[in-house]
Amino acid sequence: MTQALVALESTVIAHGLPYPQNYETALRLEELIRNSGAEPRTCGFVGGEATAGLSNNQIEHFARSEGVIKASLRDLAIVSARKLDAATTVATTMWLAHRHGIEVFATGGLGGVHRGDDFDESADLTALATIPVLVVCAGAKAILDLPRTRERLETLGVPVIGYGCDEIPAFYTRSSGLPVDTRCDSPADVAAIWQAQRSLGLRTGMLVTVPVPQAAALGEAVANDAIDAAVVAAKEQRVRGKEITPFLLSYIAEVTGEASLRANLALLENNVRLAAAIALALV
Repeated sequence: MTQALVALESTVIAHGLPYPQNYETALRLEELIRNSGAEPRTCGFVGGEATAGLSNNQIEHFARSEGVIKASLRDLAIVSARKLDAATTVATTMWLAHRHGIEVFATGGLGGVHRGDDFDESADLTALATIPVLVVCAGAKAILDLPRTRERLETLGVPVIGYGCDEIPAFYTRSSGLPVDTRCDSPADVAAIWQAQRSLGLRTGMLVTVPVPQAAALGEAVANDAIDAAVVAAKEQRVRGKEITPFLLSYIAEVTGEASLRANLALLENNVRLAAAIALALV
């Protein structure tokens, strides 16, 4: 019998949370998937080798070590040739999952177009345009330019499904005011659309957006004020490139008194449960 598999990224382990919370969260997400009847595959590069299914010891190494780099698609040849340990982003997890025949991937938030610069956009978008993997998330990260990110997804031909919602969630908050392409209210409905996309020969990914649980969501004013303050701080401190997202998320966690961190953990757990249910519906 074909296994129901769910891919997980490793950037949240190596660069998203402090130890031991990162290690505990990684194991918790895997446990939730197993309890749902599916099998987790946490992705990463170990000694330059693309690995779909890190062991507990490897996950702990990623959680503890400062030598694990964050690898986007442009970095993979370097990681492989130099036999580096590397955590996977959304884009690289999609690539690795597809390479290992995994169709469903659960993450927290999607990368997209950065505020104030149309030319600064995440490789997550081009990955969705070219890699046929179904990605479950809580929308794009709220630190981004959400309207432009939504437009780019449309231009790239990536279907955006709202799970139990008619608007794309905004990561910390449950709504962005931006429409989804269609709404689904069951894993079987999502699975049917994904199977139809594959049978048509379309090669894009698909985005399934699910709102952060109500109890953990931030108020819209609280989230927006924290994000605006973080963006100003990043400009003042001249934070750029791949350091910008970790800086902004850390700053927001600090100014919200950890409320954003609680929201992040709650939406991660929510997303992996849904991803497992969709993976099971595809078997």
